[in-house]
Amino acid sequence: MATGRQTLDDHRHDHEVGAHDATVDSTRTDDTRIGAVRPLISPALLLDEQPIPEPALQLVERTRREIGALLRGQDDRLLVIVGPCSIHDHDQALQYARLLRAEAEALAPDLLLVMRVYFEKPRTTVGWKGYINDPRLDGSFHMNEGLRLARQLLLDINALGVPAGTEFLDLLSPQYISDLIAWGAIGARTTESQSHRQLASGLSCPVGFKNGTDGSVKVAADAVLAATASHAFMGMTKMGQAAIFETRGNADCHVILRGGHQPNFDAASVAAACATLRGAGLREQVMIDFSHANSSKQYLRQIDVGHDVARQLADGGRGICGVMIESHLQEGRQDLLPGQSRADLAPGVSITDACLGWSQTRPLLHRLAEAVQARRRHR
Repeated sequence: MATGRQTLDDHRHDHEVGAHDATVDSTRTDDTRIGAVRPLISPALLLDEQPIPEPALQLVERTRREIGALLRGQDDRLLVIVGPCSIHDHDQALQYARLLRAEAEALAPDLLLVMRVYFEKPRTTVGWKGYINDPRLDGSFHMNEGLRLARQLLLDINALGVPAGTEFLDLLSPQYISDLIAWGAIGARTTESQSHRQLASGLSCPVGFKNGTDGSVKVAADAVLAATASHAFMGMTKMGQAAIFETRGNADCHVILRGGHQPNFDAASVAAACATLRGAGLREQVMIDFSHANSSKQYLRQIDVGHDVARQLADGGRGICGVMIESHLQEGRQDLLPGQSRADLAPGVSITDACLGWSQTRPLLHRLAEAVQARRRHR
């Protein structure tokens, strides 16, 4: 009997498979180079499994406030991001964190120490992409396991009272770990990326942008300007749902000098970078990366770079707000060879960029603290 309205099973409006307007089979043109698709844990589920405790919340909030005050010139300490080039072993990272904690307490009047806890590694061609991507170091790519291990390590490091900093390379991974991060970096290869600038504009932590791989400071200054603005972009929510994010902008961003075709840690380079920032209407302050092109990828030169920066500070230089040091338990680096397990690796030695050992790092930290004290006398 007719009722004057359509029913869900009205055959006249039945558009099932075989109808002329059915969904087109696009398998010939879509995902043709995808070998497999595996399920990924949602950020909300991981955060429910591994919640952040109140003491860690307080540490992250306090450290972010302190870094923000330092960037605004309200705190005259030096921000020091120090730790392994990349994390590949939980226990060794915790051992390093315990050593750093003791120094952080002793040097707190002069240095604000944040441990470098990098889980994602950009590669020039191919290679091990980091603890989240391949936590077993064997090409098995157990990324759900990597996310759990990374978050647990951050929880353990924060529980020691040591704040953590990391590089944000993947655009989804911040949803899994950013609540535990006090400071973040955008690397030289991604500073020009619009997506990473948009990401930084919505991150809750202060963010440093490295100068371009060619040494361009303007690229990093442009990135800081972009990150301070509001943006709208597509992303993934904590529940794993695709969504449009609208950001407020991040006022706690700065430039990192890491060298380019030549080093740029010297006083003249710092002055030139500050002039570029002044011209862009930004705060005249930079962080100096002791490693990478500033040390010509020779890890021991980080000590020489550090002594030069300490002299600039001791002479009253106000343009340097922080430094980065690649440091591990033991100096140098080692190759991760096919077929090797973690047990085959020398303990406490980097498997990516070569690092200073702790015995070399500790006196460098004390030298920087002395330089900050000397800088105060120039007021």
